Amino acid sequence: MKAAIRQLRIRQMLESQEFVDLETLSRELDASESSVRRDLVSLEAAGVLRRVYGGAMAAQASATHLLDFAWQSSRMAEEKKRIAVLAAGLVEDGQTILLDGGSTVAAVARELTSRSLHVMTNSLPIADIFADARQIELTLTGGYLYPRLRAMVGPLCEQMLSGVTADILIMGIGGVTESGFSNNNTLVVGPERKMIEVSRRVIVVADRTKFGRGAMIPLAPLSMADIVVSDSGLAMGYQDMLAAHAVEVRLA
Repeated sequence: MKAAIRQLRIRQMLESQEFVDLETLSRELDASESSVRRDLVSLEAAGVLRRVYGGAMAAQASATHLLDFAWQSSRMAEEKKRIAVLAAGLVEDGQTILLDGGSTVAAVARELTSRSLHVMTNSLPIADIFADARQIELTLTGGYLYPRLRAMVGPLCEQMLSGVTADILIMGIGGVTESGFSNNNTLVVGPERKMIEVSRRVIVVADRTKFGRGAMIPLAPLSMADIVVSDSGLAMGYQDMLAAHAVEVRLA
C-alpha cells in the first residue's frame, strides 16, 4: 500500500476515534511500524494529528475534550453499548455496586436500571439514570462538583468512600499501558483510588482506544483489575498484556 493511501486511511480512522495505537495501525494498514511512524510524522506536520506515546491522537481531541462528559458520550457509542451489556451481566442482584464517573460507566448504569441493587456513585449523570429506578437504592458520595465531568471529587468525596465497602467497582479509565492504568486529572484519580481500596472486585470498562497510551496521572498497576471489559477490536497484544498480569479479559 502506498504512503498516500495509508495516510488517507489514518485520517479516516481518526475521524471516528480520537486515538489510534501503533499496533492497530500497523495491522489495519498491513504495514511495518517504521512505515506507519513515517506516515504519522507527515500527518503531524500537516496538522492532522498529534503523535503521542504508543500512537497518535486526532488534532481536535484536546485535553478539554478528554475531560468533557458530553463529548466522550458521543464517541465509540456502539462499542460502549456492547461493553455495557457484557459488564452489566457480571453484576448479581442484591449486590452493592460502586460506579465511577465517565461515559462508559454511564452506559453500564443504563443496563442496570431494572435490577435490584444498592448503587453508590460520585457521578451526577449516573444518578440521573437511576432517578426513576425503583429497585435501585442510590447513594451519592458528596464532594466538590467537577463541572465538565459532572462528577463529585475531592476530600469530602474520599472521606465518604472510606466508610463503605462494595461488592463490585465498575470504573472507566483514561489510558492503559504496560505501566498500568492512568487517568487525566488528579481530582478524578483520588476518589478512584479510594473506590479501588474499598471494593472486593474491580471491573474496568474501556474501549480499544484507551489502550497503548498513558493518560497524565498514574492510577494503579494492571494487577489492580480483576476483569477488563473491552470491545472485540482490542488487539491481541493488549489482551496478552492483561493476561500476563492475571487480569481476566472479556470482549464485547
